[in-house]
Amino acid sequence: MRTIALLTVSNIFMTFAWYGHLKYRAVPLYKVIVISWLIAFFEYCFQVPANRIGSYEFTAAQLKTIQEVITLTVFAVFSVLYLKQPIRWNYVAGFALIVAAVAVIFRKW
Repeated sequence: MRTIALLTVSNIFMTFAWYGHLKYRAVPLYKVIVISWLIAFFEYCFQVPANRIGSYEFTAAQLKTIQEVITLTVFAVFSVLYLKQPIRWNYVAGFALIVAAVAVIFRKW
């Protein structure tokens, strides 16, 4: 559970670093880049421990899969609440396919 919590916090920082500036298109690009790098530093402070801790329980492929699902979840919430962009049916369908991929990756074959 620590891994998932750390990955979630990490993804919140990274989502703001990558997409938060879209609300501020008038800000010069160089400033956006510097601010994004500063935010990304904190993302790494959570991402690296999450992967280190998680590596004792999950394979690298499983860790990456968990991270991608968390990324999509965080981004969906961010997109609706922060960017005020709706989630469309095809986004939900695509996310559902990714969840199906998770089932395949985590199943013991």
